[in-house]
Amino acid sequence: MIAAVAGTFNVLHDGHKALLRRAFEISDEVRIGMTSDRMASETRSRYVSIILRKKELESFLKGMGKYTIFEIDDMYGPDELMDDVDVLVVSEETLDNGRKVNDHRRERGLNPLELSVVPLIRSDSGDKISSSGIMEGRYSRSGRSDVIDIAVGSANVVKVAAVRSVMEKVYGEVRITAVDVPSGVPEQPFGDQTHQGSENRARGALGDHDMAVGIEAGVFEMLDGLYDIQHCTIISRDGKVTYGQGSGFRYPDSIAELVRKGMTVGDSVKAVYGDTDIGKKQGAVGLLSRGLIDRKSLTEQSVTAAMIPRLW
Repeated sequence: MIAAVAGTFNVLHDGHKALLRRAFEISDEVRIGMTSDRMASETRSRYVSIILRKKELESFLKGMGKYTIFEIDDMYGPDELMDDVDVLVVSEETLDNGRKVNDHRRERGLNPLELSVVPLIRSDSGDKISSSGIMEGRYSRSGRSDVIDIAVGSANVVKVAAVRSVMEKVYGEVRITAVDVPSGVPEQPFGDQTHQGSENRARGALGDHDMAVGIEAGVFEMLDGLYDIQHCTIISRDGKVTYGQGSGFRYPDSIAELVRKGMTVGDSVKAVYGDTDIGKKQGAVGLLSRGLIDRKSLTEQSVTAAMIPRLW
């Protein structure tokens, strides 16, 4: 028996997990369609790149059974992966999409899929849990609102995802709210401007939240060239401030010279390497490390370092 399930999995939550668990319970093999970045961008103003969404999903699926994750650009999925599927696992909300998939199969002379319907998982306020609700900071992945409320001084989805990852390891369930605030430093920070930008972002985002995190990446002249280092400042409502930074990496001379002349790192990378796919999805560090580390992992380092004094 082969089961299929599909979704964007923008922030993996208890609703997604219920669908996935049902798929593994009723089948010997699970095929998971993950919405492409292009498809995600058509219905969402903010979405995490498929590379990072896939990594998070794979981490959850460890030890659950045989599965395949594939990219989809429509609700039907590629014929070569879907034609021999027996069961489609859907939520109450996506049942109509399942019926459309079956209509499409009938038109192609295939038997309809059995539709296994999973009840919606709801938050403590009664709303269905959604990635958008989690990204807006209304509740945690499980739908709880009575958990620590943390703001991130940026609308950058990678920074927000990195903060969520670290804070869940520290506190368990958390609410994370992205607050788009100015850094107060140049678009391309140099040296001490990097720390100042992180602190400005944290202070600007704090408001009535329990805690705020500011992250800024800047360039530093050191050792044998120009290095990229991320700084993080964390401020809590009681006034406590802690700092941290991630590991640095050296830019190639071709990029460093353009940055020294006034270009941002992003524009410099494009000028030297072109508008590469890995550059867009994993950042300059992903491109330069050939995928060994991505910008989310690098950002997590700085957030973790800033949390260490709070763990003493």
